[in-house]
Amino acid sequence: MLRPLATAVLASLACLAAAPTLAADTAASSMAVTHRLKLGGAGGWDYLNFDAQRRHLFVSRGDRVLVIDVDQDKQIGAIPNTNGVHGIAIAQDLHRGFTSNGKDDAVTVFDLDSLKTVATIKGTGEKPDAILYDDASHHVMTFNGKGGNVSVIDPAKNAVIATIALPGRPEFAATDSAGHVYVNLEDKSELVQIDSRANKVLNTWTLAPCESPSGLAMDVAHQRLFSVCDNQVMAVTDATNGHHIATVAIGDGPDAVTFDPTENVVYSSNGESGTLTVVHEDDADHYSVVANVKTQVSARTQALDTQKHRVYLSSAQLSDKKNAKGRLQPVPDSFAILTVGKP
Repeated sequence: MLRPLATAVLASLACLAAAPTLAADTAASSMAVTHRLKLGGAGGWDYLNFDAQRRHLFVSRGDRVLVIDVDQDKQIGAIPNTNGVHGIAIAQDLHRGFTSNGKDDAVTVFDLDSLKTVATIKGTGEKPDAILYDDASHHVMTFNGKGGNVSVIDPAKNAVIATIALPGRPEFAATDSAGHVYVNLEDKSELVQIDSRANKVLNTWTLAPCESPSGLAMDVAHQRLFSVCDNQVMAVTDATNGHHIATVAIGDGPDAVTFDPTENVVYSSNGESGTLTVVHEDDADHYSVVANVKTQVSARTQALDTQKHRVYLSSAQLSDKKNAKGRLQPVPDSFAILTVGKP
């Protein structure tokens, strides 16, 4: 039997060990929509990306990319002629940005400082969707939805130099910046590991019980991958061997996920339920939902500001009218960027 003093000491140590997690839970649970930046205009939307160095938010918008200065709270420019744009990649070492233009099977290259277009790269696979810059290979990759492959671009040549065949339809992708790129296969509920230097597929892993994975993020330090799925779960995968680590409940209709390495928090943006699920990484193998922040139905894509710990989401009010695909159409001129943070 422990003596009273020893018991008290152990209890104090347990409280101290739990304190960081409790503090993180409290901070995360206090998050809310703190601001709406109304932008209006016509067109659909998909990915966002954040240039932390310049404090610029890039927002895909149909045939153009809007550039928002988040500290000035206003649009400061646009990247035009990006027909069917899905994603935006940022290469800080090259001072370049890259857009995946799904309707043109092309990539627009622009200067991060001037925001001027410097090149257009033709000849990617069909309907390039996700796009990223891989630090290890210094190559840009487009993940081509209809082509079922990856186009590898050498930004020094502004040309496609290789194609990597995939065993399914790619969605979001992530890099560990050390020679591996990962991509969800939406139609197979699988996750692919790519050798980004050799431009070849290394492994294909199941994501069960995840169905139709879309968003993908990574905790590089702990080698954990986060895939958000249509059946309202997030699958956590060991990036070294593909082993399933955990399944976490999230909202309905997720399309993007981000990871804040400073606060050890994962954010899933859920467009159907109009929520942002906040998940705390207790350790590499254990995860806790600490909040479901009310956002807005339609707010399914996001970008993360890791400096100020804010999440930016594209959104619009939805009407009761449906398009040819059976989706509710947005109310004209209602497009806005939501900011979720701590009040």
